Amino acid sequence: MESNKTSSYTALAGILGPALFVIIFTIEGWLRTDYNALSTYVSALSLGPNGGVQIINFIISGTLMLVFARGLAIEFKKEKTSQAGSWQLAIIAMGILLSGPFVMDPMGTLPAQASVHGMVHGILGGIVFLLMPISCIAFYRRLRIEPNWQIFSKWTLTMGIILIATLTLFTFATKIPSLQIIFSDWFGLLQRIVLIPFMFWVFTLGMALYQKR
Repeated sequence: MESNKTSSYTALAGILGPALFVIIFTIEGWLRTDYNALSTYVSALSLGPNGGVQIINFIISGTLMLVFARGLAIEFKKEKTSQAGSWQLAIIAMGILLSGPFVMDPMGTLPAQASVHGMVHGILGGIVFLLMPISCIAFYRRLRIEPNWQIFSKWTLTMGIILIATLTLFTFATKIPSLQIIFSDWFGLLQRIVLIPFMFWVFTLGMALYQKR
């Protein structure tokens, strides 16, 4: 009974963490008259007088997702592939958590002028985004052999493929100089089409785990 309660709590963390993260940065972006969600990264909400809202959002959401990752590790502790997925999700969660105190530099800051906290934020972001599709594929490999998770395994594979495509587009558009010129007004949107689907997948994974308690 105690084990089921613990699993329920960790599943709820998996539901609340990604949901709160997306809801808060979306509302915060709407409320700021000087913020353009289409062209500006989510992390830029950590800058300015009201930046504390997004900083706290990073910390709380990352902590909840870290709890969820621990719960998944316990749920699927028998298989190496599932453990890999759980560890990857834990690294993602820790990267989100630490992205709070390590605030990004303003967009357009030259590399030579980057602060230490800005560089750390960039490294954390790179790791988080890279692991998003990888974690989906790792979980798919485990879930596909579980009879009770067959339907969700197909959903997970679908999301993994979508994330590979959107992450590739986001990376090319923001890293290749010729494409930067074309897509500079859409950096925020391109980031969100990677971030939001992943958070939605984590949310649905939390829902699925909660329903199985």
